[in-house]
Amino acid sequence: MRVEYSKRAVSDLQSIATRFASSGDSQIGERLVARIEQVVARIAALPESGRPVTQRLDVRVVPLLPFRYNLFYAIKRDTIRIVHIRHTSRRPWLGG
Repeated sequence: MRVEYSKRAVSDLQSIATRFASSGDSQIGERLVARIEQVVARIAALPESGRPVTQRLDVRVVPLLPFRYNLFYAIKRDTIRIVHIRHTSRRPWLGG
């Protein structure tokens, strides 16, 4: 399946990169990027592998363990759309 990123997801990735770049620990940021790439490859191969989000049944979520982030995505025909990447310490995302 083809993978695309929403504007919000791109903004999330930029914020995450800035946060880790300013923390002085680029290795953690690099490991998180690698984990995001692994998860995206998995959901591209197995689109139904994420669990549905209760508030938005068209969106699924995958935890980016061991990192405290969740990756939200939607399946549209032959495309996986990454819609949001959110830290788990924030209020739950209701799909807005």
